[in-house]
Amino acid sequence: MAEDLKKMYRTIVDEHFPGNMEISFVAGDRRQTLFYEKVLWEIEGVYKGLRYGENPGQEAALYKLVNGNLVLGDAESIQPGRYLASDIELLQSGKHPGKTNLTDADNALNILRYFTDRPTVVIVKHNNPCGVARADTLESAYEQANMADRVAAFGGCIALNRTVDKATAESICRQYSEVVVAPEFEDGVMDIFAKKKNLRVVRIANIERLQTFVGKRCVEFKSLIDGGIIAQWSFVPETRSARDLAPAECEYQGKSYRIGRNPTEKEIDDLLFGWLVESGVTSNSVIYVKDNVTVGIGTGEQDRVGVAEIARDKAYRKLADRYCFQEHGIAYNELFDAEKKAAIDERVAREKGGLIGAAMVSDAFFPFRDGVDVGLREGVTAVVQPGGSNNDYQAIEACNEAGATMVFTGQRSFKH
Repeated sequence: MAEDLKKMYRTIVDEHFPGNMEISFVAGDRRQTLFYEKVLWEIEGVYKGLRYGENPGQEAALYKLVNGNLVLGDAESIQPGRYLASDIELLQSGKHPGKTNLTDADNALNILRYFTDRPTVVIVKHNNPCGVARADTLESAYEQANMADRVAAFGGCIALNRTVDKATAESICRQYSEVVVAPEFEDGVMDIFAKKKNLRVVRIANIERLQTFVGKRCVEFKSLIDGGIIAQWSFVPETRSARDLAPAECEYQGKSYRIGRNPTEKEIDDLLFGWLVESGVTSNSVIYVKDNVTVGIGTGEQDRVGVAEIARDKAYRKLADRYCFQEHGIAYNELFDAEKKAAIDERVAREKGGLIGAAMVSDAFFPFRDGVDVGLREGVTAVVQPGGSNNDYQAIEACNEAGATMVFTGQRSFKH
């Protein structure tokens, strides 16, 4: 059985999807059609498409938009030919990409497009970011993104918004990754990556123009179990600058409530960073960020207080693993020296998992104050959330009691 599973993962599915696809939207006599072409890569003289879908045995095909335009109301779809993950250039493949490799790369770019001013790295695993960092150098951004959750980053997709230099390439090669996506690679970098034969190295020139994708929409399709389809516009965060953040305030039973202090410049920087990272996190989610680095990411939970606790617990665990790896060169779970482990635990507890002074980000409002309290107890000083709950006054009171600040975006950021 084990050998059969291994063979299944090595198998290249000979998929049966056609070479072209058309999707038409018809309203009366008006027809708007999007034309797609299947993407293939030439690998060792053989043209190959997607390796398989989400699992071996699921046929899959990648199509790129080659013609057509869709206008619905005031929104217009992205013009054909402005390719990113739908038309990647494979510089090194080993195994050619599967569906999850492409969707991970796409979600990394979905986040990365908002961070063009400084070197930024997004590491995605199972279509969720596990580490995001912005720094003064690309190597530093990668190191911080990787150490934010070194365990989850194992086998992940790394997206970088600058040309990859040798120092960053060497750092990447010290861990196991499946995909590296960047706009360009310095001379000698591909020789470094060649040591990792199964690493998929992808060049996407349009990463250098990612900022032009900010605010742009495409049509998303979700197939239902009975063959039905839901079509929706892709999400566009409206809050992208300090002026878009509103100090938290509300009225409840005739009484006005307002946050006691405005965020500092540093807090605003982290709040905006976290809110834009949040746009690529599966809801129901809460994340913590500090100094433009993710500290704890909680994803896909059913209740908000629960996901706030999960993100907090991950912050503690990931920081313990980071300190253990930096001090002893092994994972925290592989450290069996009780004294050394106790020293790490004490340090992490003292620093509250790195959450002291962090920003707390929620993709939807807090229905009660218990979710906000989870972060405040750990030393969070700033909170960003959409607002709009009947109990917003509770969250405002909780922040005021702790001397923390809170801002509203006025927009929910669910991603299902």
